Amino acid sequence: MSEAAALPGQPRGGVLSGPATSRAVNVLAPNASPMTLDGTNTWIVAEPDSDLAVVIDPGPLDDTHLRAVIDTAERAGRRIALTLLTHGHPDHAEGAARFAELTRTKVRALDPALRLGDEGLTAGDVVTTGGLELRVVPTPGHTADSLSFHLPADRAVLTGDTILGRGTTVVAHPDGRLGDYLDSLRRLRSLTVDDGVHTVLPGHGPVLDDAQGAVEFYLAHRAHRLAQVETAVEAGHRTASEVVAQVYADVDRSLWPAAELSVLAQLEYLGEHGLI
Repeated sequence: MSEAAALPGQPRGGVLSGPATSRAVNVLAPNASPMTLDGTNTWIVAEPDSDLAVVIDPGPLDDTHLRAVIDTAERAGRRIALTLLTHGHPDHAEGAARFAELTRTKVRALDPALRLGDEGLTAGDVVTTGGLELRVVPTPGHTADSLSFHLPADRAVLTGDTILGRGTTVVAHPDGRLGDYLDSLRRLRSLTVDDGVHTVLPGHGPVLDDAQGAVEFYLAHRAHRLAQVETAVEAGHRTASEVVAQVYADVDRSLWPAAELSVLAQLEYLGEHGLI
């Protein structure tokens, strides 16, 4: 879920539907919108020599898309053996139950309500289907149940909506919390510094080849927006809608409802830290 379609200085690349790394292939869902950018990126991840694949975020309930994901895996000689979710928003997870039915797979997620099968996902879990190594990284903030998946063999991280390929993401108040989100960005930054991650495979938008630059951009953007919100409140703009009109005046009005969620999260954060 994007808060803004594009921002100056945002890392960007070509919109991708196809191979992104040696282990990850994207099938783009046909649900483009101001909030989903070009559509939801459904990721098929597998070891190069394996006949088993893992799918991350089947996307919306669209049989044509779900079958396209299956067909893409089968053309590569692979069977989908497991479905994972980065979080529960419908553009990522609505099609999961139908996809599980089509593929006869289990669905693993942080939120028990989204799981199909006994196993969920928690911090420190490692998915090893077909010899793959996918490390579960908790990245709450966009939503409370947001996860990312570290793919060390490709020095990549699949970020769902925590980092997008274009623009910035919504902190979806009240489920999403800004303090959690900032901690998650710092956690992802540590992957780029300590674990050599250089590629972001996002839930929407193009692949980013400078993971550290993307994280630093997001942290700087959040700090800038937070300062703007604080200044707006000091100037007498008290409600979230008033702050949005002041701070997001240069953003398409169709995105203002999403921006209002982020402003509510920022106002909560500023209040908790005694800054307003």
